[in-house]
Amino acid sequence: MNLINDAQFDQLFLDFKHTAFRLEAQELYAEPYEAESLRQFVGGEEVDLGWFGDWLAMIRQATAQGRQFTRVRVVSLPLTDYSRFGVYCSQFTNAAGEDIRYLPRDRAVGLPGYDYWLFDSRKLARMHFESDMTFLGAEVITDPAVVVQHCHWRDAAWHRAVRRDDFAAE
Repeated sequence: MNLINDAQFDQLFLDFKHTAFRLEAQELYAEPYEAESLRQFVGGEEVDLGWFGDWLAMIRQATAQGRQFTRVRVVSLPLTDYSRFGVYCSQFTNAAGEDIRYLPRDRAVGLPGYDYWLFDSRKLARMHFESDMTFLGAEVITDPAVVVQHCHWRDAAWHRAVRRDDFAAE
């Protein structure tokens, strides 16, 4: 397995022409940059999302150029604190132009149990994590058969998922 470095991974989000889709299959991600915000959220405090600004700016710029970000988050019910934090944060990404949807885990049968980004339905970035859910990096795959399988999973997940605002209202 050959993982790309952080700069190469970041470049994928600048280089795609039309669509970027993410399937999030994990219950928790151990991202140090969001740990304090998560603590604040769980504690009922005002949440500092300063670390989120660059991501939101990139989404705004991409969507202004006609490029599309979509995502399906597979979640267990009842929601964990981390998943509730994700629903909270997704109001800002949706406002920036990303369309995030939620899929209860019991309706995700047949989908892979790992995360991936799919760019322009032709380039797959399969994400790899340590056992503690720290991001290790992504493996870029362009094999047409593998990409088509992930396109199928994207479409199945999207079909079954609920829009973020509808999910949050429930």
